Amino acid sequence: MKTVLSIAGTDPTGGAGIQADLKTIEAHGLFGMSVITVVIAQNTTGVFGMQPVSASLVAKQIDCVFNDIRPDAVKLGMLYDAEIIHVTADRLRAHHAQNIVLDPVMMSSSGHDLLRPDAAKALIEEIFPLCTLVTPNLAEAAALSGSYISTKAQMEQAAQQISETTGGSVLVKGGHLSDCADDLLFTDGQKLWLPATRINNPNTHGTGCTLSSAIACGLAQGISLTGSVKRAKRYLTACIQYGLDLGHGSGPLQHRVEWE
Repeated sequence: MKTVLSIAGTDPTGGAGIQADLKTIEAHGLFGMSVITVVIAQNTTGVFGMQPVSASLVAKQIDCVFNDIRPDAVKLGMLYDAEIIHVTADRLRAHHAQNIVLDPVMMSSSGHDLLRPDAAKALIEEIFPLCTLVTPNLAEAAALSGSYISTKAQMEQAAQQISETTGGSVLVKGGHLSDCADDLLFTDGQKLWLPATRINNPNTHGTGCTLSSAIACGLAQGISLTGSVKRAKRYLTACIQYGLDLGHGSGPLQHRVEWE
C-alpha cells in the first residue's frame, strides 16, 4: 500500500489541517500518517488559540515515521515558525524525502495569522527548494510574490515569479477569483490553466488542505505532477459539490465522495 505523511497543524472540528489530510488520503485508498506541528483551537467560525509543538518533538515525530514506514509522498501544511521550518527541512533532507507538496499556510480564512511574520523567509529559502509543488491561494501568492493579485494575468505573473525564485513548480489556486475558480499550474516554464466553474457553496473550510493532500496521493501512486493536479481538482470539486452543511461558519467538506 502506498503511504502519505502529512506534517501540519490540527483542527478539532475535523475540517482542515491534519484531520482533513488524513480523510483525503483515506478516500484515495492510501495509508495516511501525521506529524503535528501546532495544536489549534479552531472551528468553522474562526481560530481561537494555538500552541506550537516544540521543534525537537516535530523532528522526532518525522524520524519515527521515516525510520519505520517510509512515506511515498509528503504533504506540508502549517509550519508556523522558523524553528519548526528549520527542523522540518533538515529531517526531510536527511531522509531524502520525495514527492513533497506544500500548502503554504499563512493566514486562516477568518484572518488569523498562521505563519509568524519572521518565518516567511525561512519557508521560502528552506522548504520551497525541497518541494515538488507549492500550492498558494491568491492571498498567499500575493504575499510570496509581493504583488496584488485579482486577475488571471496577475496569477500568471506571480506563478512565474515564485517559480523563478524557488526553482520548483507552482499551482496558484483561483478559488477567490470573482468570476470562476480556475487554477494555474506553472511547471517546467509552462503555464497550464485548469478551468472550473464556481460552485454555489459557502462551506469550503479546508479546501487547500484537501487539494494539496489529494495531489500528494497522486504523486505517491506514481501519477505525473500534471495528472495528479488534474485528478485532485476533480476530487475537490466533487467534495464541494456534495453540499455538506455543518457548523455555524464556513463548514467542512465531505471527503468520502464519488468522483472517479
